[in-house]
Amino acid sequence: MADVSLKEAALIVGVVAACYWNSLFCGFVFDDVSAILDNKDLHPSTPLRNLFQNDFWGTPMSEERSHKSYRPLTVLTFRLNYLFSELNAVSYHFLNLVFHVVVCIVFLKVCKLFLDNRSSVVASLLFAVHPIHTEAVTGVVGRAELLSSIFFLAAFLSYTKSKGPDNTIVWTPIAVTVFLVAVATLCKEQGITVVGICCVYEVFIAQGYTLPALLDTAVQILRGKGSIPFSMLQTLLKLIVLMFSTLLLVVVRVQVIQSQLPVFTRFDNPAAVSPSPARQLTFNYLLPVNAWLLLNPSELCCDWTMGTIPLVESLLDVRNIATLTFFFFLGSLMVFSLRYPGDSSKTVLMALCLIVLPFIPASNLFFPVGFVVAERVLYVPSMGFCILVAHGWKKLSNKSVLRKISWVCLAAVLFTHALKTLHRNWDWESEYTLFMSALKVNKNNAKLWNNVGHALENEKNFERALQFFIQATQVQPDDIGAHMNVGRTYKNLNKTKEAEESYMIAKSLMPQIIPGKKYAARVAPNHLNVYINLANLIRANESRLEEADQLYRQAISMRPDFKQAYISRGELLLKMNKPLKAKEAYLRALELDRTNADLWYNLAIVYIELKDPTEALKNFNRALELNPTHKLALFNSALLMQESGDARLRPEAKQRLLHYVKEEPQDSNGYFNLGMLAMDDKKDLEAEAWMKKAIRLQPNFRSALFNLALLYSQTGKELMALPVLEDLLRYYPDHTKGLILKGDILMNQKKDIVGAKMCFEKILELDPNNVQGKHNLCVVYFEEKDLIKAEKCLVETLALAPHEEYIQRHLNIVRSKIASLGAMEQSSLPSDGTAATEAKKNSFQDLKEAKSEKRTTQSTVDNKEHSKNKKPTEKSSVDKETPKKSTKEIKDIEKKRVAALKRLEEIERILNGIWTFGLRMQASVPS
Repeated sequence: MADVSLKEAALIVGVVAACYWNSLFCGFVFDDVSAILDNKDLHPSTPLRNLFQNDFWGTPMSEERSHKSYRPLTVLTFRLNYLFSELNAVSYHFLNLVFHVVVCIVFLKVCKLFLDNRSSVVASLLFAVHPIHTEAVTGVVGRAELLSSIFFLAAFLSYTKSKGPDNTIVWTPIAVTVFLVAVATLCKEQGITVVGICCVYEVFIAQGYTLPALLDTAVQILRGKGSIPFSMLQTLLKLIVLMFSTLLLVVVRVQVIQSQLPVFTRFDNPAAVSPSPARQLTFNYLLPVNAWLLLNPSELCCDWTMGTIPLVESLLDVRNIATLTFFFFLGSLMVFSLRYPGDSSKTVLMALCLIVLPFIPASNLFFPVGFVVAERVLYVPSMGFCILVAHGWKKLSNKSVLRKISWVCLAAVLFTHALKTLHRNWDWESEYTLFMSALKVNKNNAKLWNNVGHALENEKNFERALQFFIQATQVQPDDIGAHMNVGRTYKNLNKTKEAEESYMIAKSLMPQIIPGKKYAARVAPNHLNVYINLANLIRANESRLEEADQLYRQAISMRPDFKQAYISRGELLLKMNKPLKAKEAYLRALELDRTNADLWYNLAIVYIELKDPTEALKNFNRALELNPTHKLALFNSALLMQESGDARLRPEAKQRLLHYVKEEPQDSNGYFNLGMLAMDDKKDLEAEAWMKKAIRLQPNFRSALFNLALLYSQTGKELMALPVLEDLLRYYPDHTKGLILKGDILMNQKKDIVGAKMCFEKILELDPNNVQGKHNLCVVYFEEKDLIKAEKCLVETLALAPHEEYIQRHLNIVRSKIASLGAMEQSSLPSDGTAATEAKKNSFQDLKEAKSEKRTTQSTVDNKEHSKNKKPTEKSSVDKETPKKSTKEIKDIEKKRVAALKRLEEIERILNGIWTFGLRMQASVPS
């Protein structure tokens, strides 16, 4: 076995870098989205054991919707990428490029077993630049092929060392081979096929048998004319060890998938569900199609499913000629390689093994796969193809007549292939470029039209996306997913009627339930989302809530483990004011998936509706245990802690809000609630800073503007509150509490009776029955010394709130002053008239202070009524005319008043804020 020289390795590295440097500028596209962006197994917070319990896409192997592709070691390398660079696509593509270089170098070492040095380099260079590999190298999910190939080739190289002197068995390389086969299989399933290649190598290469010799020996033994040679017994022993280890791997693999094959639909692989002879004819025709892609990789496509290759339904189909031609050449090569001894036949035999055996798992011969043709599965078979080409080139170049032309042809092939690879890489730059390039090759695949639509939809270009989705329905009228996409796009365009019509078409294409048969086995699980999307659409109409619930229940009856149906139904039941049934729905969903943080979050919302904050907080905490960065759980659990009034919970609430604003730095709600917490803790400067930050992000933030003004008023900065209130009332002219606060500041601080009067009159324009606004207007009349108008105003206010004692008491004060003034006018006036004036002044001051204290109590009453839905008994210390109070007492009363107003606004905000974000659910599921 010749070693790879440094020059050869450097040549391969340079060629690969020249062909794939632009792959570093590509993003995550196509299957990368599911395997990388949406795969929680990459996150450090996910236990490592999950990698060995879930499939390649992060779905538990036990679930029927699992793809059953078990590649934990490949996912582990993705996780390492995520650890160092998170979702920076450059690092993922760079590692793929490195793995491809490693495969090329190891492949060169394998080639040197069967070819001369020059031909081996040619085979390796052709493999390095072949355009068919762009999907495996430039597509990040193609790493499964790359890793599996490294261990696949390493296992084979190890096995070639198992033959010792005098044909003895060296067991260490065999043990290493078995281990490497297991590792290759954990990278991708086709790794196990290297065992077959080792068996062929042992019989026909290491032992030098030919098929006629083996048949002759077998005949002699059967006739009793001879015994089994010792060398053959040793060969059989090695083969038995290999086969037993393979069988063990297969048993383990079957146990992992729990003896279940993945669920595919006729759209993924139409031939797999076709009757005979169309099924057999089509599967056989796909073999020359794959061979042609190796021979002529000029028209490459990322997706060959659905109608890309029409079914071969008749023996008279002209495409059967291609099938026969393929099998003729394949058979000829097999006969040559098995029948004749010599280095050439051995080279051809090993090349055929590398082409055929690794392709068997993707051939549909033993079990259906989820695709028609996939370029990335040709990564290993192309090794055998490159060996054949290099071997043929060697034969031609050895003839003096063809030597020059063979070199010219080789240079042309390598150069054109390298250019094609370089150009093809740019197609993988984005999903839009990838699927548009595919449509240039194939316009009969509805999935491609759908995927271009998805790419445009992600860019919010709904009008253009709709055109592609509609085209998909025309190419494949029975494509349920295409009609779902049309419906969702119409919904995004606010065309509800058209959206419902499209969903109804998709629903009509769903197969009918057959009693006794499992529905999920005959339809793609994601197609059941048509019921979810349709229900989510129609439940916007309050009169159709029951109809929406029926759709959810229908989806659940078809698939009792349909988790999303329980989640969506739970939210609907909350909307229908049925929290207990919503709780049942979420608990059922949790039985199916207890690791779903969104479910625990939604259950917490249910407990809030059930007035059980303790259980709600427990469920919020459970959601955060599963996902410490769950934004809604962080935010709403902090609100719940704040609302509890328990000062011991405030530090944790603050930490969660700080975590939330770190995750959502542009969300003003987080900063606002940090400000509210600071106000609760009497940290006025900190509260002011948080409120200002919230307002900078959202200048029209109603609650932040009011509470900042309230904070200024509460801390003796009333004049600073006025500009804030002006902003608030510019955005919200009908903000009653803002008008009340502004009126109080104008009357008490600026002595602007006219301005205060305008504020209170504005309140009564908005709500003529507003008791607090009307009462304060009565005070203004009193300040204006218009006792008659003040009396009339208080009478009207008392009629609105006849049980409010303070209004009656203030009315009595006004009437007593009117009576006392009338009596004074009838009697002789004092010599200087100052006594009556002073008495009148004191009376106004008494009413103003009594009014102020009572307004504080009333605000508190309003507050409690809003939060507790009941009216507590009024607690007022004003049972008679209040004597003149000191400045300190007046300030204490003012502090109580503003504190009550703040509490009212805070509870209003919390009650509304918890529901601002709503439940976490998937409103519309793309196909």
